[in-house]
Amino acid sequence: MEISSLSAVSFGMPFRHSSSSSSSSSSSISASSSTTHFPSRTRKSPKLQLQHASDLTSTLTSVGQLLTMKDLNATLHHFANSNKFNHVSQLFLWMQENKKLDVYSYSHYIKFMANKLDASTMLKLYNDIQVESAKDNVYVCNSVLSCLIKKGKFDTTMKLFRQMKHDGLVPDLVTYSTLIAGCVKVKDGYPKALELIQELQDNKLRMDDVIYGAILAVCASNGKWEEAEYYFNQMKSEGRSPNVYHYSSLLNAYSACGDFTKADALIQDMESEGLAPNKVILTTLLKVYVRGGLFEKSRELLAKLESLGYAEDEMPYCVLMDGLAKARQTHEAKIIFDEMMKKHVMSDGYAHSIIISAFCRAKLFQEAKQLAKDFQTTFDKYDVVIMNSMLCAFCRAGEMESVMETLRKMDELAISPDYNTFNILIKYFCRKNMYLLAYRTTMDMHSKGYQPAEELCSSLIYHLGQENASSEAFSLYNMLRYSKRTIGKALHEKILHILLAGKLLKDAYVVFKDNATSISGPTTKKFASAFMKSGNINLINDVMKTLHNCGYKIDQGLFEMAVSRYLGQPEKKDLLLHLLQWMPGQGYVINPSTRNLILKNSHLFGRQLIAEVLSKQRVKLNAQKSN
Repeated sequence: MEISSLSAVSFGMPFRHSSSSSSSSSSSISASSSTTHFPSRTRKSPKLQLQHASDLTSTLTSVGQLLTMKDLNATLHHFANSNKFNHVSQLFLWMQENKKLDVYSYSHYIKFMANKLDASTMLKLYNDIQVESAKDNVYVCNSVLSCLIKKGKFDTTMKLFRQMKHDGLVPDLVTYSTLIAGCVKVKDGYPKALELIQELQDNKLRMDDVIYGAILAVCASNGKWEEAEYYFNQMKSEGRSPNVYHYSSLLNAYSACGDFTKADALIQDMESEGLAPNKVILTTLLKVYVRGGLFEKSRELLAKLESLGYAEDEMPYCVLMDGLAKARQTHEAKIIFDEMMKKHVMSDGYAHSIIISAFCRAKLFQEAKQLAKDFQTTFDKYDVVIMNSMLCAFCRAGEMESVMETLRKMDELAISPDYNTFNILIKYFCRKNMYLLAYRTTMDMHSKGYQPAEELCSSLIYHLGQENASSEAFSLYNMLRYSKRTIGKALHEKILHILLAGKLLKDAYVVFKDNATSISGPTTKKFASAFMKSGNINLINDVMKTLHNCGYKIDQGLFEMAVSRYLGQPEKKDLLLHLLQWMPGQGYVINPSTRNLILKNSHLFGRQLIAEVLSKQRVKLNAQKSN
């Protein structure tokens, strides 16, 4: 289908083409031909000059202002149809600068450039639209929303959708089908899709075949087979005839629970409606059989797929191999793999990935390592899934050189690590006692937007503490603390012990202050004693107050250590006086030995002031004795 046809389908409107030439152009051509004796047809119209320009900037300068909006939109279409996307961008920018844009300009440009622009650029393009009629135009809005959905920006899409409605958008069925389709790959996609269906119904819109197809796909991706069945039956009750796509989605929903009885009945229903099962249907049915543990029946269906020419690629083989591998039937999975290799089935390496993972799961690490090396020498196609399988095999086998070689390969091929990549490496580095490398990998993982598992981080924090890497352990702890999730109470106490061992007392105080109620009595005592002996003298009074506020009974030993620290630095007399003044109000008095120590050094702080403070202390002490 040509791009112009696709445009009509996507936007619900035909593309408007300009007329061949204007009357003024004809006059110019006629005058020129009379002097040069060339036929008029050898002179191109401004539109054609632009479409065939070798220097677009120069041509726009000379003929741009002669072109109508229709001409410019037609030229955008021409460049896109010729895969000249740089020209599309350059012309659109000129149109923006010269205020020659309409609804068609935006809708076509967004459609043509959807795969070329990232989500943030597309969002900025929409927000910068100056033509009011374009900003709330349903075709423009649908194109923008569709682009963002394809980029995996569902939350951003929904936020923009709400903004569009506020600005005047009246959503149509295409809008809702686009958004519901976006619910397929997001967490809690099903309830989000239900909200959209309720909204479209509130707007007096009726579900059509496309909407039914979208909600069925969402049900399938969320394992909601009963709900999928409901929508399928509702569709039929309305007199609609489900197509292969609808049957495929319901069948896929059945695969989630491995309900082969319902799946077989659905295939019979489909055939009774005159629809022949295609490759997608039969492959999905294979998935149902595999999930249901019907491996013999699965092999028979795989043979049928082969006979129909539907097993030219690795997908059906991978479905069966993966099921066998997860059922711990590694040997049987390898037999299917060997048959596939013998038949020279087209593969992108996923079959290797499945068997490598199966070998690792069965602790056949040498076999996994060998297959990974075979893959390296046989294929030149790599992606993150394949690389993760290879890394897992090499890590399990303890092949450090192969691990590093695989990482270099990923770097060379610009394959970005994903959550699984980091997890594999961190566990491997920890197993090899390479804790600092594991720490750096974890921090890199976090910087890439992935949240490491708390259990893994907690273990790494402990080992970093054992290696006297207290600062690194604290950085890892802070990463978890600020990751918007609740972390286990035990981790606070664990990091406190590490910080005390590393003499990072100021950091220890931060941890204790924020989590005092989660810290055990013995650990609180250890922290208090360590801080009074060596902590920042300016924070001693704050620590005392924190200890008291969390219910810890401060003993005379701590007060004596604090007083001794202050006596050693007379310039801190205000802090000492503040402590002595604070104590009676909280029910504390110093013991006689500490009192005598202060009196001996009272000349350093002012004898009269010290006498008054100690007098109040004595009054408090006498009151306690009388009670």
